[in-house]
Amino acid sequence: MNITRGKVAKAQKVVIYGPEGIGKSTLASQFPEPVFIDTEGSTANMDLARLDKPSSWSFLLQQIDWVKQNRPCKTLVIDTIDWAERMCIEHICQTNQKRSIEDFGYGAGYIKLEEELGRFLNVLQDVVDMGINVVLTAHAQIRKFEQPDEMGAYDRYELKLGKKTSARTSALVKEWADMVLFANYKIYSVATDKDGKKHKAQGGARVIYTQHHPAWDAKNRHGLPEEIPMDYSYIAHIFNDVPGQTTQQPTQVVETWSSVPSESVEQQLAQESEQSIEQPTIATSQPDITTETSNTVELNPMIPKSLRDLMVQNNVSEEEIQIVVSKRGYYPMGTPITNYDPGFVEGVLVGAWPQVYGMIEEFRKSLPF
Repeated sequence: MNITRGKVAKAQKVVIYGPEGIGKSTLASQFPEPVFIDTEGSTANMDLARLDKPSSWSFLLQQIDWVKQNRPCKTLVIDTIDWAERMCIEHICQTNQKRSIEDFGYGAGYIKLEEELGRFLNVLQDVVDMGINVVLTAHAQIRKFEQPDEMGAYDRYELKLGKKTSARTSALVKEWADMVLFANYKIYSVATDKDGKKHKAQGGARVIYTQHHPAWDAKNRHGLPEEIPMDYSYIAHIFNDVPGQTTQQPTQVVETWSSVPSESVEQQLAQESEQSIEQPTIATSQPDITTETSNTVELNPMIPKSLRDLMVQNNVSEEEIQIVVSKRGYYPMGTPITNYDPGFVEGVLVGAWPQVYGMIEEFRKSLPF
């Protein structure tokens, strides 16, 4: 047994939430060497490193797995976690053939949501354990809150997660985080008459609240002041000198792929194609911040995007999907994917992609070459 004393420098789990347009993404972009997973597509006008917008829950999990394997950054930003929760709900409904999370009955759907999101946070914990900070941004919502030992109720800001009282995803995310930072506009009410009966709002400075308050959720474990300006320099010292943060700049990855002449790319892909014939492998070692042109398989653009993204990422052809589907007796061999039922595509192929791809790998291993 070892006993240690003093503070231990480690990567941080941070939640930044606030109203839309407050600057959550901008603040997150100032963290050390960030790479964004933009679940809602709101960073298009920002100069930052990002992975492709995930089109499904399975694709989002594969992107995080790629970050774990390749360590392309010092900070992974999920922007936003409430939009990721939407994909999680959609995934649960599709895999269980439900139209809504309410269709499970008696709160069972929200229990499944809590379990799935809990597994998602465990995966992010693995990223943190590798020395990579994880930042989750989220929108804020105002809820009526009533304490059990007090009379009356009042409004307070909370994470825009778990819209039903039976959902605990908001509490789960707050418990997981080392820091919960609430960003908001600081508004002053100024009297406009001598009796103080009429007021107008002034100010509007952007601030970050770091400690719990009856009107909002916030916390930190670093002794930060209760209120600080919305400026990364006030929290930068927390993220310095984190051990194990040996990475390459994400922007260098993008520039390397974008600056290669098209002829060189074609030669490189041809070499990779020859190697894949000798020993089929999953193409997870290649950064999926590239476009579909980095894949050797040409896919029908009419294939649903959520499935097509997974096929592109793992270099899976339409024929391989057809083989697996026909072996399981779902559709005859040769049936185009575009003729598959959309519920089957989303609920089975996308929803159970790890199992589908496992069958494809087994098929590849059975080939005589």
